[in-house]
Amino acid sequence: MTSSPVIGVLALQGDVREHLRALERAGASAVTVRREEELAAVDGLVIPGGESTTMWKLATAFELLEPLRSRIKEGMPAFGSCAGMIMLADRIEGGVEGQQTLGGIDMVVRRNAFGRQIDSFEADLDFAGRGTIRAVFIRAPWVESVGADVEVLGRTEPGDRIVAVRQGPLLATSFHPELTGDARVHSHFVEMMREL
Repeated sequence: MTSSPVIGVLALQGDVREHLRALERAGASAVTVRREEELAAVDGLVIPGGESTTMWKLATAFELLEPLRSRIKEGMPAFGSCAGMIMLADRIEGGVEGQQTLGGIDMVVRRNAFGRQIDSFEADLDFAGRGTIRAVFIRAPWVESVGADVEVLGRTEPGDRIVAVRQGPLLATSFHPELTGDARVHSHFVEMMREL
């Protein structure tokens, strides 16, 4: 991997600009991805928050669902935040009938687990041994369970819930690190890519 990887941000919905800025602060070259040819040109991908059912439908409409699945299956590094975490889950609970994901992380994610928009909150948590970070949870999912190859990188209350995981080249958080101005989670992703 080059010292400055090219990382795409899936630009169908969500905090696209905020992720682009955080990736640049983390030392990556960041570009938007809306088409298959743009996906083919990146070293890794960020899947932002938003609404997971809408994201699935838009990915289908833009003919990106299968190309995304293929690149992830081939080992492309990807980082999903909030709805992006749901998209990277092999299994979801609380989804709409027929809802599909990209898969890749052996986990079960519960959609909107922390509650509705009015239940959004911020919390401090230890992230992957990088110290305490401020995490913003907006209609956030949590991880119900993980497979043996999944590393838990962060937990939060209530109930010591899993909110950050890694499996191989895939990283997922149920919170929005792009909203805090702290690029440590994005830096962690860039460093993961350089290790591959």
